[in-house]
Amino acid sequence: MTIQELYRLIGLQPAIAAKLESVRQQVDWLQAAPCLEGLLDGDTAPSAYRQLSEILSEDTGHFQLLCCYLECARRAFDRYQRQHIPTAVYVDTMRCFPRFLAECEREQGQMYFNRGWWAYRQTSMQLFRIGALEYEFLPHQGEAALALHIPTDADLSRASVDRSLARAAEFFSTYFPAYQYKRYTCNSWLLSPQIRPLLGPKSNILAFQSRFHILQETPGDREFIQWLFQVPPDTQYQSLPARTSLQTGVKTLLLQGGAVGCALGVMER
Repeated sequence: MTIQELYRLIGLQPAIAAKLESVRQQVDWLQAAPCLEGLLDGDTAPSAYRQLSEILSEDTGHFQLLCCYLECARRAFDRYQRQHIPTAVYVDTMRCFPRFLAECEREQGQMYFNRGWWAYRQTSMQLFRIGALEYEFLPHQGEAALALHIPTDADLSRASVDRSLARAAEFFSTYFPAYQYKRYTCNSWLLSPQIRPLLGPKSNILAFQSRFHILQETPGDREFIQWLFQVPPDTQYQSLPARTSLQTGVKTLLLQGGAVGCALGVMER
């Protein structure tokens, strides 16, 4: 697979694809080579990201970093093929890159790459998107488990989540049979008990919450601001948009001194 074929396959924004044609010429691929190998391995990916970030510290907009990540995504395709993992799962997983760029544009008003701290999970095959949800190899309390992540474009209807969970069970038993996990975990603002009073009885979020036993709450976490309101996490409460009923309810809660934070939940397989 060529890098241009990858761009087309994952639906990379044309303006970004065009920009990367020249940016790729600026990357010192020889210097970056050990980091790229590191980003393909779950054990070394976090340190490889930190090292690569230092090498590319003057990379405005992190477009050279994006080039490196997309090169790793291209190389990961061969690993998917060797393990006979369906191309559709590869494509759905690697479409995180145009999604990250779109999220950045909504939040910051312009597209640049600000997910280097996260995207090595995809390139190292530690995380897969299967239907509505993403699944990451992440042990819990010393036992094998899968962490659930909710992409911003996820359909959280009960039927959609049921399909994703069923497909995931089949996927991991087929392609990673040695990983005998017993439960799923999820750490998200969507599990926060503080938003339950703001949700209607037919709410998809409420239905999703009902699947989990809440283990821990973190009231001070502010990431929900980024995901719910699509603005920077340090935005002042009075400046938050209120275009949806949930945004309106949460904004009112915050202005009254309440908190949302996030919660860690567990769901038995």
